[in-house]
Amino acid sequence: MRDRYDPLEIEPRWQERWKQANAFRLKGGRPKLYVLEMLPYPSGRIHMGHVRNYSIGDALARFRRMQGFDVLHPMGWDAFGLPAENAAIKQKTHPARWTWSNIAHMRSQLRRMGYSYDWDREVATCHAGYYRWQQSIFIRMFEKGLVYRKGGSVNYCPKDATVLANEQVVGGRCWRCGTGVEERDLEQWFVRITDYAERLLEGLDTLEGCWPDAIVTMQRNWIGKSVGCEIRFPLEASLDGQAEIAVFTTRPDTLFGVTSLSLAAEHPMALPLARQGGHEDDVRAFAQRARKAGAQAREAGEVPIEGVSTGAFARHPLTGERLPVYVASFVLMQYGTGAVMAVPAHDSRDFVLARTLGLPVKVVIQPPEGPLDPATMMDAYEGPGTMAASAGFDGLPSEEGKLAVIEELERQGKGRKAVRFRIRDWLISRQRFWGAPIPMLYCERCGIVPEREDRLPIILPEDVEFTGVGGSPLAQHPTFTKAECPRCSGPARRETDTMDTFVDSSWYFLRYLSPRYEKGPVDPGAAAALMPIDQYIGGAEHATGHLIYSRFFHRMLRDMGIVPANLPEEPFTRLVCQGMVCMFCGREGCGRVHAMSKSHGNLVEPDAIYEKYGADTARVFILFAGPTDKDIDWTDTGVEGAHRFLQRVWRYVGDNLEALKAAGPVDPTIAAATPARRALRRITHQTIRRVETDIERFQANTAISAIMELVNAMYAFSPADDGDRAVQREAVDVVVQALSPFAPHLADELFSQLGGEGFLIDRPWPRFDADAAREDLLEIPVQVNGKLRGRITAEREEGEDAIKARALGEPNVAAHLAGRPVKKVVYVPGKIVSIVV
Repeated sequence: MRDRYDPLEIEPRWQERWKQANAFRLKGGRPKLYVLEMLPYPSGRIHMGHVRNYSIGDALARFRRMQGFDVLHPMGWDAFGLPAENAAIKQKTHPARWTWSNIAHMRSQLRRMGYSYDWDREVATCHAGYYRWQQSIFIRMFEKGLVYRKGGSVNYCPKDATVLANEQVVGGRCWRCGTGVEERDLEQWFVRITDYAERLLEGLDTLEGCWPDAIVTMQRNWIGKSVGCEIRFPLEASLDGQAEIAVFTTRPDTLFGVTSLSLAAEHPMALPLARQGGHEDDVRAFAQRARKAGAQAREAGEVPIEGVSTGAFARHPLTGERLPVYVASFVLMQYGTGAVMAVPAHDSRDFVLARTLGLPVKVVIQPPEGPLDPATMMDAYEGPGTMAASAGFDGLPSEEGKLAVIEELERQGKGRKAVRFRIRDWLISRQRFWGAPIPMLYCERCGIVPEREDRLPIILPEDVEFTGVGGSPLAQHPTFTKAECPRCSGPARRETDTMDTFVDSSWYFLRYLSPRYEKGPVDPGAAAALMPIDQYIGGAEHATGHLIYSRFFHRMLRDMGIVPANLPEEPFTRLVCQGMVCMFCGREGCGRVHAMSKSHGNLVEPDAIYEKYGADTARVFILFAGPTDKDIDWTDTGVEGAHRFLQRVWRYVGDNLEALKAAGPVDPTIAAATPARRALRRITHQTIRRVETDIERFQANTAISAIMELVNAMYAFSPADDGDRAVQREAVDVVVQALSPFAPHLADELFSQLGGEGFLIDRPWPRFDADAAREDLLEIPVQVNGKLRGRITAEREEGEDAIKARALGEPNVAAHLAGRPVKKVVYVPGKIVSIVV
């Protein structure tokens, strides 16, 4: 064994051994466990944020193997997307060349880190063998009415020249490039995710306690179920056969407080009503301003509350009162019906608009605190109360009043109980080249038709020129657009939009199960044996995107019979979200700490750490730096500290190697013969329990800390005879195996040097001995009349009478007993002494 710890010699050797032995394949004959980290985008190089994510998953995968599980732990590439296309424009090359080159480099980086991936299951979403089945799924969705094409207002990023789903607009800006998002009218492809809204919401109940609470809450809010009423307000003058405006409200109890109606700028009736009412120019200009601001900015309250009259009027459905119709900045077409009944007294936005436009304020809900006066109100009262000024409903509590008003509207045929969801159908078409082609055709005779299955995959052409102007290269390609209609065999035009990359990542975890399966997208036998994913690991930023889309996709594929129906609806049983790796920004003049990214110029690549310290050091540092779910700061001193710790372990084993190899097994009786042996065995077995518990809780930082404490105890232990050396060897074996999930190369090397054969992942996890782990001395609190007055230290085997006497004699306790007769002394063994006076 070398004197010096040399990771650059050790690590490649063990990586090659693992590879040659196919160490990370499924072995069969054990209970399965599917561990998965979110797959990366092949941007060119992995950074320490990736390392953190994958080290967390790898620690769990290795630990579970030692616990006897057959662990599936695959890796792949979310390989379509804009960066590849932008790089192709810049470098005058095909996105495929850039992408595959990046994949090759990043794969080599991940191999150097020693992650226990089964590389035979590797998947790349840009491979035709993958997206061929995605195109097949799309056709099935089209046939079942789950995907459709429609025109309408969409989010558009002018820089990336493509549309964005609602989930891809953050603060009114493009999630990828940060450019302000515009609204444009385009024909697009949508997925009916709203058909699954109720099931997606119900499924969250099963994830509570297994997913982070914040993620579950974010998804509940994003799906946004609202139970209320759809009310029809008749127009004073019908419009092209349209005689009413439909409104959705969750507060039918406030119906008698309506003083106007407000439409979204995008509402199809807004301009026609304004034209009829003589206000077309005003409404058109207002609508253009509102749409330019964007739906998200309007929803978030970042746009002033304003309105403009259409000149049209509607009638109250129950009173017949005349109500003016406005277009308002805060009303959104994608929520409810795109129209709201304005109740200024009981909705804050309606209140602001009413004060601005001089509209009346009618109080119809009186709060418990006392009556409201519209003339003196400074804001709307939105809470519950008692109905007032509401005809025959006066005196009803709000909740009771809601039901009563709905019943009356239904009786008169002017409204009905309704449920609405905040989540919108998923816009999946993109006007870009580097994505999975949408397998649809446009035939003048047959209309929109899907491609035949036997013609799949529709492959992206290689003879493409990337200029960055003029829209998608597919739309300009001379042969790609020309096709034969699969129904009439006449000429047809191929769809040139590609699928959103979030479609690619919505089912990749199912393709890992059998990546070369040729009978369908998913091997049903493999799915039945290996799904669901037992532990999923990734960033919280995917809460309302990928994590919702994947849950939807799994349900949909299950309903189609592509995934076995007896599987749970939820694909991810447990989820943990890691924090970010942060560092001072590298841009001049910033001086702040940011998450590592190219844009902030503060990336640290693992290659540099690997060359200087080795992969195990990088893994130990990144896991020791803080709790899994918290952000951590990158520090060079922290890396050096992790390396020193591994050197210390190496040195201890090397200095004691011959004695350790000669040591016999532990005899519990002999091991308990001296205080020193008992102390080392105690911390050894406490470490076993602490490490296994902390790994299961994703607290690798405290697990590594426990190993460090055991190493300190080993250095403090001075073996003098065979009994001592047996205890010493047991401690070393535990350190080596406990390190294996975090520093696997070092652990397997030390295991081998100590005479072990094979790999530690195939060895059972050390058996915990509760008797050995128990403390010899107990700290016991002492109460007097229920109040803590002192603490005593006692031997575990010390008798009850001796412990009671010690408690009565404790100085602070004795002071509280002075001159007071003791009625009773109760000792709960090992827990507490309670004295009653």
